[in-house]
Amino acid sequence: MSRIGVVSGAGQGLGFALAEGLARQLATEDIVYLTVRDAGRVREAVDRVSGSRAELRGHVLDVTEGAAVEAFAEELRSRHGGVDIVFSNAAARLTPETPAAELVRPFVATNNLGTTGVLRAFGPLLRPGGRLLVVASSFGSLRRLPAALHESFDTDAMTLDDLDAVMLAWRDAVIEGRAAEEGWPDWINVPSKVGQVAAVRVLAHERRADDTPAGTLIAAVCPGLIDTDASRPWFDDMSGAQSPTAAAAAPLRLALEPVDRRFYGELVQFGRIIPWR
Repeated sequence: MSRIGVVSGAGQGLGFALAEGLARQLATEDIVYLTVRDAGRVREAVDRVSGSRAELRGHVLDVTEGAAVEAFAEELRSRHGGVDIVFSNAAARLTPETPAAELVRPFVATNNLGTTGVLRAFGPLLRPGGRLLVVASSFGSLRRLPAALHESFDTDAMTLDDLDAVMLAWRDAVIEGRAAEEGWPDWINVPSKVGQVAAVRVLAHERRADDTPAGTLIAAVCPGLIDTDASRPWFDDMSGAQSPTAAAAAPLRLALEPVDRRFYGELVQFGRIIPWR
């Protein structure tokens, strides 16, 4: 059976490197879907991939459009019966000069609601032994938030719907100027990343009993600092930053190599677990 890979947010940077890496390392009978929300960039991205062995297909996908995500998942179910590797990588960009109240709505729509939408749509399609990986960061550890906020992320008890409600309430607090008094960090990237890792943990808690014996992996991945247009404005020293191709290497190993059961439901960076608490 052909293996089916899907990468969201694959038009540039890490997402492109992940799609290109899958296309190079999977077999000739396999298929990789490189998805981008902008129709004009899909073909351009596909044409830039080099050294592909697997069949590469471009697809327009905006993860903020829940119905479109569900429709694409259903299309893959009908066409292939399931999927084997999914990288949820789509992310909205932050700019230092723009107030958080202006950035937070599209940020949550893409990074958080987009992530949970992908998990809901593609989780049921994941074949035994598959990989469902959410690109997050080291800021996704619950330890990055004040202790008073930890109870809002009880990932052993909450559902993805519950988590969406938490993230929407935080979004509204940022827009309305209440976030600081509620204890949220000023930099909206931190709560958003915590929400992404929480989504992985919620789904993993629901599926662990079935996934563990099947060798299926659901995890969040931290690729480390990457030299991109999105990251440069935030860091004074980029001397240690990786190229997107280098940063894709460790996540690709998680996707393609035998599963390490310790990583199930965790945030993983360079082969080690970043503790949740």
